[in-house]
Amino acid sequence: MVDYALSWVEQSGIKDVLLICPSSHRPSISHYIHSESPISSSSLRVDIQSFDETQELSVGTCSILRHFSSRIQEDFVLLSCDFIPPQALPLSMLLNKFRSEATSDGAIATSCWFESPTSEKSAAPDEWGSLSQCSPIVWDESTGTLLYIDTLDSADKNAEEFELRMSLLSRYPRAKLSSRFQDSHVYVCKRELLDALQRKTELDSLREDFLPWLCKVHYQATRRLKYGRGKEISSLRVGVIIHREEDGYCVRTNSLPTYLEANRHVALIDAKASISSDSTIGDFTKVDEKTTIKKSVIGKHCIIGKMVKVVGCVLLDHCVVSDGAKLEGSVLGRNTRVGSKAELVRCVTQGGYEVKENESYQNEKLDISDWGAETEDPNEDDDEDEESDESEEEAK
Repeated sequence: MVDYALSWVEQSGIKDVLLICPSSHRPSISHYIHSESPISSSSLRVDIQSFDETQELSVGTCSILRHFSSRIQEDFVLLSCDFIPPQALPLSMLLNKFRSEATSDGAIATSCWFESPTSEKSAAPDEWGSLSQCSPIVWDESTGTLLYIDTLDSADKNAEEFELRMSLLSRYPRAKLSSRFQDSHVYVCKRELLDALQRKTELDSLREDFLPWLCKVHYQATRRLKYGRGKEISSLRVGVIIHREEDGYCVRTNSLPTYLEANRHVALIDAKASISSDSTIGDFTKVDEKTTIKKSVIGKHCIIGKMVKVVGCVLLDHCVVSDGAKLEGSVLGRNTRVGSKAELVRCVTQGGYEVKENESYQNEKLDISDWGAETEDPNEDDDEDEESDESEEEAK
């Protein structure tokens, strides 16, 4: 998982990385980073440090940032190693927004929230827990400002009503409210944010405590005057980038159910497909749900649709079998296409052959018509007939 985060960081042009992990994991992570990972040959300079929970220190993000604040001398990016971003969301997008807003109005941080992927009921057992829950947030789309984050404490105090200050609504009358987004735990921050953390030692969780507090500071003038330090961070605003589901699959694998769902999303073989142990599936072959494959060998880059039955068959590379088709004891050449609900029993197809929808064949050798034959001239026979007639007349 750490490769996703480090590769994402490297693509943005950042070179120095402070990687913080529990002491028990440090040897294995260090070995992987410096010898086995693709990052070992990259331009990143990874400093691995450990941090463990004690009676005095919790493992909340705020506590960790306070502990390592002396190692952070410039503006920084904070992200977890369980975030898998899509190609449409490069880290440079967040960096550019942060640089622009930090210069123009003194924004102190930029965060990223992504739309929760829509999926069926989790395949994970109930005892593993539920998928990550979304938190209601309020943001202003025109300025890209995060205004409010609902917390567990707020829900416990008043689970039936959603309370917003009038000062927020007066300043941002077109603010949007949604409960479909999750926190990516990716934040681009000014170095001065650590100074604010040092003053708020009672805050432990960045997501549950510090960010909600920081959002309030932005639109409450008295708090902004108290915690602001000069013109550079006069607004103390938290910028936000909203990533929609249609712009690319995005997920945090911070629990067993979400880790399972992420793997199911990228897997080419559907979890509901049935493949016997005596079958072989080639690389990059896709098998859809409710398909049964027994005693068969499937080549590379094939596409097997839904509710397909394949028994005792050999499919060479790049074959396509549509939904509901049935294949038994057959050999399909490269690039063979089988239409939906078609049926082949003990057949052999030439490479590139196409079985139409609902067609049925048994004990057939299916070749492409006139394969390799030269195209005949329809006028050629007429010319030959005329020549033969002329020769007969001359003979007479």
